[in-house]
Amino acid sequence: MSKTKPVPLYPTYFDLIEFDFEDYPELNAFFDEQPAWWLEQFNWGKAYLEYVGRNKSPHTYDRFRNEVERFLLWSFLEKQTPIDQLRKADILEYADFCWQPPINWIGTSNQERFKVAAGYSSANEHWAPFKVQLSKSQLSKLTANAQPLDVNQLKKKYRPSQQTLTSMFTGIIVFYNYLMSEEFCLGNPAQIAKKDCRHFITDVQVKEVNRLSSTQWQYVLDVAVEMADEDAVYERNLFVIAALKTLFLRISELSERATWSPIMGHFWLDDDDNWWLKVFGKGRKLRDVTVPVDFLPFLERYRLSRGLYGLPSSNENTVLVEKIRGQGGMTARHLRRIVQAVFDQAYDKMRQYEGENKALRLKEATTHWLRHTGASMEIERGRELKDVSEDLGHASMATTDTVYVQTENKQRAASGKKRKVN
Repeated sequence: MSKTKPVPLYPTYFDLIEFDFEDYPELNAFFDEQPAWWLEQFNWGKAYLEYVGRNKSPHTYDRFRNEVERFLLWSFLEKQTPIDQLRKADILEYADFCWQPPINWIGTSNQERFKVAAGYSSANEHWAPFKVQLSKSQLSKLTANAQPLDVNQLKKKYRPSQQTLTSMFTGIIVFYNYLMSEEFCLGNPAQIAKKDCRHFITDVQVKEVNRLSSTQWQYVLDVAVEMADEDAVYERNLFVIAALKTLFLRISELSERATWSPIMGHFWLDDDDNWWLKVFGKGRKLRDVTVPVDFLPFLERYRLSRGLYGLPSSNENTVLVEKIRGQGGMTARHLRRIVQAVFDQAYDKMRQYEGENKALRLKEATTHWLRHTGASMEIERGRELKDVSEDLGHASMATTDTVYVQTENKQRAASGKKRKVN
């Protein structure tokens, strides 16, 4: 097994389409010292990722970049065999590798792949192909350096989730399909290997939705209002929190993207005085989300904090969620930070008044929990499942039922309560 530390291979899509090895001297040297097939197969990966970036969303590009990069690095540094020569047994060996990768292949946080200095891009030494998922409490200890964590022990315990394992196979199966279509490869060993991977588990467990309770949500909302009342800079935090929960939005749907910029004019009023929000969502689908009357005061107060009066007009091109400094909309990463600022204060306040156990979920909550919280509360309120499903942007009502209602599980639980011991 090679002890060579893996290096990042591919930058962002926008840097990839203008890629030149002269701008990446370290990466150039990495390939200069190796067999010619390394560079050839790097270029296969580059061509494939250019195709993905051109035709799919930035999120999809990032996901497939992770899988292709890991797979090629393994073939270069560990297997030392070209991917067009791999067979089913080799792919199963790769799955074993992904199940328990070497420590020097595992990081503890999301990192940019490259750093730019003096006009040249070099590998970020903190980047790694795999990431061990630390809880928020573990991350805070790591950051504060209080009760230091044994990071290597955590890395040794790393195991991918079933979802991660499925994504790994999906990524390399689709990559091989592309290579076959371009006549670089004659077959798809990953497709054959997947059904024999020993790490897959058939999961039929009852799954709980990651959401906040009504009390936890009330603390989040109250804290966001208090922050905004005390300092207008936090009006943005309040608006984002309210929008994610009430309109069932994904964080990406509020963010600035290459293909979509959310603007105030995406709020629109129909002939019956119903408000809607036009949303560009997952799968490059454009949908309209109903905007309840209760949300409008939050929209108005956020607009007022920005010097905008009343409710939006349909031709208004003002950025929806504006940067405090600079121009344009915010990235998903920046939006997560402003949500986290509210979560942190809500956790502190709830812990003070309700105790650690009741506040703990706020410590682990992510932005996506707000979408789940809003949808779950609407269903509990008795709103039609079909209407909630369309606002969520689900392809079918069955998806909404499976995630939020779990009708079959509830029926099974109800009948199971009647069992007798004697």
